[in-house]
Amino acid sequence: MRLSLLDRSRTRSGYPEAAALQHSVARAQWAESLGYHRFWGAEHHAVPGIASGAPAVLLAAVGAQTNRIRLGSGGVMLPHHQPLVVAEQFLMLQALYPARIDLGLGRTLGFTEPVRRALRQESDDVENFTNDVEELRDYLQRNAAVTARPAAEQPLPIFLLATGRGISTAARLGLPVVIGGPILRSDDLPHMLQSYRREFQPSPAAPESAVAKPEVLISADVYIADTTEEAHQLALPEAWAMARSRETGEFGPLEPVEDIRAQRWSRRTEERIQQSLEQAIAGDEHQVANRLDELFTRTGASELLVSTSTYDRQALRELDTRMAGLAAG
Repeated sequence: MRLSLLDRSRTRSGYPEAAALQHSVARAQWAESLGYHRFWGAEHHAVPGIASGAPAVLLAAVGAQTNRIRLGSGGVMLPHHQPLVVAEQFLMLQALYPARIDLGLGRTLGFTEPVRRALRQESDDVENFTNDVEELRDYLQRNAAVTARPAAEQPLPIFLLATGRGISTAARLGLPVVIGGPILRSDDLPHMLQSYRREFQPSPAAPESAVAKPEVLISADVYIADTTEEAHQLALPEAWAMARSRETGEFGPLEPVEDIRAQRWSRRTEERIQQSLEQAIAGDEHQVANRLDELFTRTGASELLVSTSTYDRQALRELDTRMAGLAAG
């Protein structure tokens, strides 16, 4: 199993928000030492719980502190950007860190209406998105009316973050697809991926060395501990933040487990947390390996992007280490 890391630069209670970016850089260094294949950063705007709104900036910092691990975006939300500007940013990254850069693209809008207004973007029309991806690819491959600089000496891999219709868009564009979240539990997923592979259309404009066949990557939170109960303790800060966001409309920083336990939980919050914990890939190495084997069998995926977060940074480092050991075994 090829193993990579998707880090969302989660903020933590008791730390300045800027510390989350330093934590991401340190995590990338640790992931490289463990043999992870990729380190990807996320894009979220005006979210108290996430410090990264500009993946290209974060990846430039990570690249300066690492030597081998591939760097990418999980992903750039293309409706918020001009394709030429995205092309220039990632061509600059590739010039600085040759043969190490990936470009993951998505079309999720801002979480709230005020954020969408601030971004001057309130539509994620699939046809507009498809056209923007094709335009962006033309810039990267020097097929457009203008040449994005610095001009590429080698192809820059593009990935599509997708659910539902996005999977068919990836097939139409001839791109690898990254799937995660609730769709991983959908009974329709095997059929959707079968259609993706059947309908995959390699781009005639793509360079020979670019990906020319269907490829599926999975993004998932994975918690490994000595017992399922301990794994759920690690998952609790993320589950709590998500449950609270459903009530307050604000996705907040991670909090320590003891602080979460000391707070009063509404019945609905407790139900949401319990549901999140039950859906998490959590347990000891044997339990987690079985869950991942089932997931890879259902999807035919080639790679796992671990998107795990927890409050305790030392515990997170141990999680990343145990995950690397599991993948190597």
